[in-house]
Amino acid sequence: MGIRLDSGNGAATEVQETNRMRGIREKKPRIPRWGIFLFVILAAFAVARTLQRGVEKSKAAQPPVRPVLVAQVITKDVPVYLDEIGTCAAYETVQVQAQVAGQIKSRDFQDGADVKKGDPLFTIDPRPYQAALDQAKAQAAFDQVTMKRQADLRSKGVNAAQDYDTAVANAQKSQAAAEAAQVNLDFCYIKSPINGRVGLRNVDIGNLVGPTSPPLVVIQGLDPIYTDFTVAETDLALVRKYLGGPNVKVQTYSPDEKRAPRMGDLYFIDNAVQPGSGTVKARGVTPNSDRALWPSEFVRVRFILDMIKNAKLVPSQAVQISQSGPFVFVVKPDNTLDLRPVKPGQRQDGDLQVIESGLQPNENVVVTGQLALAPGAKVDPQPYNSSQLAADENSAAAKSSK
Repeated sequence: MGIRLDSGNGAATEVQETNRMRGIREKKPRIPRWGIFLFVILAAFAVARTLQRGVEKSKAAQPPVRPVLVAQVITKDVPVYLDEIGTCAAYETVQVQAQVAGQIKSRDFQDGADVKKGDPLFTIDPRPYQAALDQAKAQAAFDQVTMKRQADLRSKGVNAAQDYDTAVANAQKSQAAAEAAQVNLDFCYIKSPINGRVGLRNVDIGNLVGPTSPPLVVIQGLDPIYTDFTVAETDLALVRKYLGGPNVKVQTYSPDEKRAPRMGDLYFIDNAVQPGSGTVKARGVTPNSDRALWPSEFVRVRFILDMIKNAKLVPSQAVQISQSGPFVFVVKPDNTLDLRPVKPGQRQDGDLQVIESGLQPNENVVVTGQLALAPGAKVDPQPYNSSQLAADENSAAAKSSK
């Protein structure tokens, strides 16, 4: 009787528990449709926002387009040269000396004036030499008459042969004496032997001068003028390579740099290296019609050895140096960069650099801003103007100094 009651009570308890759970499930609230719709909208917004942030991050990761100054590779003939420091020397230097003794009677030039060959400079008192000439001419005339008389007598067989020979000798001797007297008289009128410029005179009117006196004045020929310079021993092999060629020239620059350089010819190069300095002396002949160059003046000399035909040139700022050697950034047609190794040559006037290999004519190279660039980067190329850039730099320097 007790066991049954227990079995009945257990089954009833199980049924009651099942009904209780079923009631709890039936009482659990359901999510409304508008809530689901709102959840979907919020989820879509979150996904869109996440995608937008990813795009912004990818854009930020890409480098910006940088503005750069570019220049085109140009071609023209340029020289192979050596730059040296030299001095000018007079083309001719003459110390005017008195050839006869006497007193200075006149001076016919101004100190420092330009003179031409044959212009009068000084006059030595000619009266003693004029008298000597007259005497010599008279003696020569007398001896000529005597010689003719002896010739007539000799033809008739009246005089001896020795008398005739003596007359002939005397006539020749007196004629030579007259010519010597004429030379001495001419020496009284001192004239310029060259075209040039006279220096400061050493004598005045009234001074006694003679063959042993100091020079009366010095005349220097200034057109053309010599340009003296030296070539380093290390450059001698390069010079010998082109020496004697048609393009060897000596270009002389005026010290004030306001006049155009003058192109001259190589006149002389020494045949030995100077032991103390390790240099070789050289000399050029330079036109100097305007007298802009003066003797002993320091000048800048460009020793041109040869000409390079159709050389490729870029601004020197375009050439950069890396661990692998010199390079330039070349702007491709799509405005992206290509790093190009190059072989630079000599720098030329106008801040240009010869590029022996690595570039082609008409390519565009970056001139400024290379430190912030990399191969393949996108750039905004702007034309390079060297004069404008120099003006901007000068203006910036002036502002910073204030």
